[in-house]
Amino acid sequence: MKIKRREFLERSITGIGGVLLGGQYVFGQENPVKKIDPYGTVTLGKTDIKMSRFCLGTGMKGGNRESNHTRMGKDKFEALIRGAHERGTTVFDLADLYGTHPYVIPALKGISRDKFVIVSKIWWRPGGIPDKERPDADVVVQRFLKELNTDYIDLVLLHCVESPKWPEELRKQMDLLADLKSKKLIRAHGVSCHTLPALKAVIDEPWVDSVHARINPTGASMDDKPENVVPVLQSIHAKGKGVVGMKIIGEGRYRHSDQLRNDSVKFVLGLGCVDILNVGCENLEEVDDFADRVRAVSKV
Repeated sequence: MKIKRREFLERSITGIGGVLLGGQYVFGQENPVKKIDPYGTVTLGKTDIKMSRFCLGTGMKGGNRESNHTRMGKDKFEALIRGAHERGTTVFDLADLYGTHPYVIPALKGISRDKFVIVSKIWWRPGGIPDKERPDADVVVQRFLKELNTDYIDLVLLHCVESPKWPEELRKQMDLLADLKSKKLIRAHGVSCHTLPALKAVIDEPWVDSVHARINPTGASMDDKPENVVPVLQSIHAKGKGVVGMKIIGEGRYRHSDQLRNDSVKFVLGLGCVDILNVGCENLEEVDDFADRVRAVSKV
């Protein structure tokens, strides 16, 4: 079924009728979003990792081992983590690129490690972090474990893959991560994708347990147009892989528009192929606002 981009967006966002993609309706009056608790438990793909639907991202404007979250200072950042967990958030998205590893365990002091999920990412590309050298994944993950003060990491990703040939180009690192998984130092592995060809390569790559992908209804900071990305995410999800949605608030572009935030939350939830909503809230008011919008559009 071929539809123009403008028609796709208008019909999807307004919810007038439905849009057929990949054999199913995205959402609309004929197919309303089912009731969803933003803090309800979701199993990530075929793994045994259970996460809250809402994930606190920590990488707003991230790079060189800092982000808006680290720049807010230790006390404020740890209060944000703790407050999000008290509300029901059990998954925290970190990365070497963001410099956010040292904050989670202190913020959740006294809480059993099995009560929250840590996601981190290896920055294997040139630049981005101060180090000139890029050690292999086994060395990097050992450093992560020390920085995080934990015995294991739930999900480790190769950060920001762009090449359609990444399964060939990064095979050594993939094999090392698989070995770490067999040793139970990590529970699952995958990639975060930043081009559509890289995302397509996820579909038939059995190594991938989960993928981070950018998705919203306007294409803000996305890999391609939504109508091109959605069928790929549906195919990935149909293969039993976890799908974590990023840029749902358009990398902050929707912050000042109630309509855009509502539309995007409804759009992503209505796809039926995005398991986790990863949002880089910078204060508890934003956490509460996002949770309320999930409840509102899904009529919880």
